[in-house]
Amino acid sequence: MDDEREKLPQHPSQEVDTSRRQFLRNLGVTAAIASLLSSGAILEERRAKRAQAQTSQTPPGGETTLRGTVAVTLQVNGKQHTLQLEPRVTLLDALRDHLGLTGTKRVCDRGSCGACTVLLDGKPVYSCSVLAVDAQGKKIETVESLAQGEQLHPLQQAFVEHDALMCGFCTPGFIMSLKALLDKTSQPTPQQVKEACAGNICRCGTYNRIFEAALSAVQSMRRGG
Repeated sequence: MDDEREKLPQHPSQEVDTSRRQFLRNLGVTAAIASLLSSGAILEERRAKRAQAQTSQTPPGGETTLRGTVAVTLQVNGKQHTLQLEPRVTLLDALRDHLGLTGTKRVCDRGSCGACTVLLDGKPVYSCSVLAVDAQGKKIETVESLAQGEQLHPLQQAFVEHDALMCGFCTPGFIMSLKALLDKTSQPTPQQVKEACAGNICRCGTYNRIFEAALSAVQSMRRGG
C-alpha cells in the first residue's frame, strides 16, 4: 500500500487550492447562465401567454376590441341621449343608473323574469340582456313613456282598477309586454294575452287579474279611453 501511495502524483498545496477555486468559479458561472436562460424562458412564456390572451379578445374578422368608455347615443321615449359608457354596460343599467329611468326594474338580472322588459323598435326585450351599444339607432320605450302628465295609459289604468299588482316589481315588465301586443293587435284574444305575458313572471301570483286588466284595457281603448 505504501508503494502504491508513493506512485500517486503529488501536487503542491497552493496548486490544489487554486484548482478548487477555479472549479467553484466555473460552477458559479454555469449556475448564473442557467438562471439567465431560465429567466429568459419564463419571460418568453409570459409574452406568449399575453399574446394569446390578446388574440382571444379580438373578435372574428379582426375588429378592434372596445376598451374604456365609448360614446353611446340612445333614443329613449322620443328623446336622444348621448352617454359615455363601458361597452359592457347593459341597456338596463344605462336606463336606471345613467338616465334615472327607474321604472324599468332589475330583479333577476339574467333574462328570465321579464321585470326589466322594454320595447326596442316595438318588440319586447329583456333590457338586462341587451348591451346599450347594441341599442343604438333603435327606438327605446320604457314604462315612463306611457302616462301623459296625470293621464294614465289605459293599461296602467286597468291594472289599478283590477288590482293587478301586489309588490309591483313585475308590473312595468307586464305592462310593456302587453303594450307591444296592443300596438300590434287591437283585439287580442285571451290566449294571445297569455302568450304575450309568457316571458314575465309574477311571484305574487296575480296572473288572472293581469289578464283581466289587459282585456279591460282593450275595451277601454276601443271606446277611445
